[in-house]
Amino acid sequence: MTFKRLIVSQFVMALALGGTAMADDAAVPAASGLENAWKPAAGDEIRFNVLRKGNPFGSHTVVFEKGPNNALIARTKVGLKAGLGPITVFRYDLSASETWRSGKLVAVNGQGNDDGRKGSMKATREGDALEIQGTEFTGEVPADIIPASHWNYAQTKASQLLSTENGEIYKVTVTPKGRETIKAGGKSIQANRYFLDSNIDLDVWYDDQGRWVKLAFQARGQDIEYILDQMY
Repeated sequence: MTFKRLIVSQFVMALALGGTAMADDAAVPAASGLENAWKPAAGDEIRFNVLRKGNPFGSHTVVFEKGPNNALIARTKVGLKAGLGPITVFRYDLSASETWRSGKLVAVNGQGNDDGRKGSMKATREGDALEIQGTEFTGEVPADIIPASHWNYAQTKASQLLSTENGEIYKVTVTPKGRETIKAGGKSIQANRYFLDSNIDLDVWYDDQGRWVKLAFQARGQDIEYILDQMY
């Protein structure tokens, strides 16, 4: 299991949000089955501090911007680095964007550098399919697939996820693990925990509005934890 497979979009999936009520001009579907579900809007930001064994390891951010023709663009940036004194012994970087319009995913672009191993992908919606060109996969998948960028609550019902690092398609089994009190945004909140079992193993938490508020996994026997900087 490579570290690449344990990081974000890189973790990163297929699911339709059937039966979800939304405004006609909603760029992204609301979280299915939730009252007062959160829907991202231009200007929203999700910012995590990433810890390794309790020590600073880097950051993971998702910033939402207005795109052309009422689109919403979700831009993900991940930067992780470990070292011994001034020497860097591991580095991981990811930049990716998702373009959503009228509740549908219409394009994805991403590129990553996993400690020197580079990957990239781009995808464009064509009818009911998403055409993908990536370093790990090239072909068509259903257009309702969910990128593994974690901000989208829809991944809790997914059976596949799309890597925004290299286009790989991951099979995934999601198991609800119940409610917990966690620290997020500098305070204690109630959140719902889900276990994602795939060629990755990770836990992800969402609050009652479907907002992503925590993530944790193990890599090479080391605990990695995402701590939300502030509520959004």
